[in-house]
Amino acid sequence: MRKKTSALLLSLCSLLSAPLQASWYEITGNAIILESESLARQNALEDAVFQATSYAGADIANIGLIKPYLEDGKKDYHFSGNEIRHISVTKTEKKGGKYYLTARIEIAPSAKNCHRTQYKKGLLLGEFAIAYPQHAALGSIYQLGDDFTQLFNRQLNKNSQSFVTAGITPFPVNPGQPDSLTMMAEDNDAQYIVSGEITDLTSTVDNQILRTDKINRQFAATLMIIDGKTGEILMQNNYREVANWPFSRTSLVDTKSARFWQSGYGQAIVRVSRNMMLDLESTLSCRTSLPEVVSTRGNAVQINVGRIHGVRAGDQLALWHSAGFIDQNGIPRNRMVQTNITLTVDRVYEKSSELVVRQPELAASIQPGDLLTKQLRTLD
Repeated sequence: MRKKTSALLLSLCSLLSAPLQASWYEITGNAIILESESLARQNALEDAVFQATSYAGADIANIGLIKPYLEDGKKDYHFSGNEIRHISVTKTEKKGGKYYLTARIEIAPSAKNCHRTQYKKGLLLGEFAIAYPQHAALGSIYQLGDDFTQLFNRQLNKNSQSFVTAGITPFPVNPGQPDSLTMMAEDNDAQYIVSGEITDLTSTVDNQILRTDKINRQFAATLMIIDGKTGEILMQNNYREVANWPFSRTSLVDTKSARFWQSGYGQAIVRVSRNMMLDLESTLSCRTSLPEVVSTRGNAVQINVGRIHGVRAGDQLALWHSAGFIDQNGIPRNRMVQTNITLTVDRVYEKSSELVVRQPELAASIQPGDLLTKQLRTLD
């Protein structure tokens, strides 16, 4: 029986979640002490959990599920229904304006979590513009939008388990023009478009009588995720951090310098970029990756994902015909029709792959634009 289109968008990872053997990891996380020691402790604990989860190969999307519980200043944390089982804080230390926290973390990664069973999905990044340029006057940090976009791009390519960036588009991302967004995504082989805006860089001065005045500065940004196939907005989030601005009021600050990014304010911005990445993982990691047919030649098919997406020779994929239509209101709709055609990956390149059709008599029905889904392999 043919599955409905909506079934394609459900997680393939929710099937079979057999856990591997749990292991303990002892990790030290750190965070700059900004507003309070309690907040620094929470940030250092999150850093330790992130390091341990990444090292263990567990799903970093789990971190978003337990973050609210890490606000409690407890020594032990126990979780059920999560790959992160137990956290025990063994040591804390304050040194040089930083808070260091050592924790023993029990993790049981699943052999069937989403980033293991899916190919990495392509993301096209839009520029994070500064909404109010006058906010950037202090320090003349007018290039911060470009630098934050590059930082977020590096964060995704270095630490994300489920995504690979298809680049940064110089064109504006306008959610009111879904047709242009789908064309933009298609041109860049991107399944999703991610964009945002820096909305607040204002500062406040804490006047000191016997010391130099302390300047606290905001960093607030929005994040928007758009489906590259439909132009539909899937998620919108807001982020905010406040940190000490350690530079003088008259200095011109280079937002590409190590001095800026190693400051408390720079580290707060880095934390925003990581939180954005974790939210992307939580929201999209278990959505089905949809490689697309870009060309056909006899019994051979080329698709738009390759080595960087996690494709391996021998992988088997199922084919879906793309059958778009215009509804009664004149709105384009995507419709997917599952077929009985399966393909095997024969050759893998950096960003593309060649597949062989396992039913040669059906190869003529495959067209560019058809989509594929990776088939799960049965564990022995």
